[in-house]
Amino acid sequence: MTPGINAAKKAKIKFEVHEYTHDPNNESFGDEAAEKLGVPEDQVFKTLVVAYADRKLAVAVVPVSSMLHLKRLAKALQVKKASMAQATDVERTTGYVLGGVSPLGQKKKLPTVIDSSAMEHPTIFVSAGRRGLSIQLAPQDLLSLTKGQFEDIST
Repeated sequence: MTPGINAAKKAKIKFEVHEYTHDPNNESFGDEAAEKLGVPEDQVFKTLVVAYADRKLAVAVVPVSSMLHLKRLAKALQVKKASMAQATDVERTTGYVLGGVSPLGQKKKLPTVIDSSAMEHPTIFVSAGRRGLSIQLAPQDLLSLTKGQFEDIST
């Protein structure tokens, strides 16, 4: 059990956990998840952590088929500029390793922005907190659990 799965259980939302064997040689974690789960890449979302405003961190959740648009994310966060966070900061703040960062159950609650394309699907897949482990849930439940916001933040 991961903190992400525990957060979903505690909230009593409907979700499913999907496990697959992660290939340690595969560095494209989101693409691997979509392929091994047999679902479209636009339904599998990656969790990215960004830095802004003098080392503050935020979470961006975007489809693995897309790239994060940092200027749009900065606008959503109401700041001038955002950049990808340092790996050590991500792992220390979230409690997860890269490739297994879940938007749920992080050590420190971070502002979260979910790409608005998530609303096009009845359910989406995000990391459950470990490489090779995904959680499938309704986009609205992810929004509620993260106290996030939907914005157009991908290209």
